Amino acid sequence: MKKSKFTEQQIVAILKEVELGAKVGETCRKHGISDATYYKWKSAYAGMEVSQLKQLRDLQAENARLKKMYAELAMVHNALQDVVS
Repeated sequence: MKKSKFTEQQIVAILKEVELGAKVGETCRKHGISDATYYKWKSAYAGMEVSQLKQLRDLQAENARLKKMYAELAMVHNALQDVVS
């Protein structure tokens, strides 16, 4: 997946501009993005603040770490079951 040239903080700021009354088309032209990109961002980040984005990233990282831990434990458990049987 292609990495955006905009940070999450910039995306939130662009969304806030429209929430404060700017027109979508003008805002998209100003920042060099398409309307489709704006609406995709809106569906992903609507109503979020920068602090909430940080929390979301932290939770996603923790979730990935826990999934990895579970996968490793499941492998060990299966290996021990094979040894026992």
